[in-house]
Amino acid sequence: MKKLIPQHIHSLKPYKSARSIGLNGRIYLNANESPWTNAVKYIHNNLNRYPEFQSFKLLKKYSQYSNISSNQILITRGADEGIELLVRTFCLPGNDCIMFFTPTYDMYSVVSDIFNIKKIIVPLLPNFQLDIKNIRKKIGNVKLIYLCNPNNPTGNLFLQTDIIKILSIIPSTTLLIIDEAYIDYSIQYSFISELNRFKNLVILRTLSKAFGLSGIRCGFILSTVYIIDILKKVLAPYPIPTPVSDIAIKSLQLKNIKIVQKNISQILKNKFFLIEKIKSFSCIKNIFSSQTNFILIKFFQSKKVFQYLILHGVIVRDQSHKLGLENCLRISIGTINECKDLINILSMFEGKKI
Repeated sequence: MKKLIPQHIHSLKPYKSARSIGLNGRIYLNANESPWTNAVKYIHNNLNRYPEFQSFKLLKKYSQYSNISSNQILITRGADEGIELLVRTFCLPGNDCIMFFTPTYDMYSVVSDIFNIKKIIVPLLPNFQLDIKNIRKKIGNVKLIYLCNPNNPTGNLFLQTDIIKILSIIPSTTLLIIDEAYIDYSIQYSFISELNRFKNLVILRTLSKAFGLSGIRCGFILSTVYIIDILKKVLAPYPIPTPVSDIAIKSLQLKNIKIVQKNISQILKNKFFLIEKIKSFSCIKNIFSSQTNFILIKFFQSKKVFQYLILHGVIVRDQSHKLGLENCLRISIGTINECKDLINILSMFEGKKI
């Protein structure tokens, strides 16, 4: 049976998402989800019919929300499918290569390994900004460049001027893909406004974070009409289930967008509250600046903090295995009560003799 499996698949290790790790707790601050359930419900009874290839109503709604033409949008099963679809469409296995900047979202690396695509990894600078000089040297024959902005897991925004520099130096045969999963929490404008200026720019968006719809897996690819039409040739024939489209359409109604905006505001307030309460704790070495719904914290003894939090039912995401993130934990911002619980538990850890 082993002969059936391509050699590069043998060496793969399954990606461990926050949910798949299987830690049990009472407060989950490990997956950057919204702590509030979206109020939208699915009530129709039309599941005997196949869904549309691309829901016309959903395209129209997201077009209005993002201020871009609907023929420049492709609906996908979460942004993760968008990451994969771009590789499947534009890269030849064993021949082409992609570039990304670490530490960053693991799926760029995972997808390249699955499809046997070479990868050029450029480390971020110590301040987590882009190393433009190094990027310029290594850009070569790169097909796709993945850039998470704001970045996961560091939480920071990249300088707009640096992103424009990348767009200015890459050839027409290279696509820059900006993953804007967390842009709704950010002070920076979306690069959607640059799509008509740069023809090799692609943007990934999702309803999983700010919209509180991680469970329906709904994302979007935004680009030129030409690129969207090419991607349609590779996309599965019935990609988006009818309930997903229906819930997504309702979530993009004005009354629900106002609720989302209110929730975003509350998350940012909770983040500020949490940081102010814990920034002086002696177990913490640094709290990195964040433009997202999570914070990255460097502890002096992250493993002991991680285990102590688990012991008290709080699940966070350990990032200490990543280059440059030794002793770092990523903590999603929850409700104000969840933040207070976290503060109390860290305070107890402070008083505990290690």
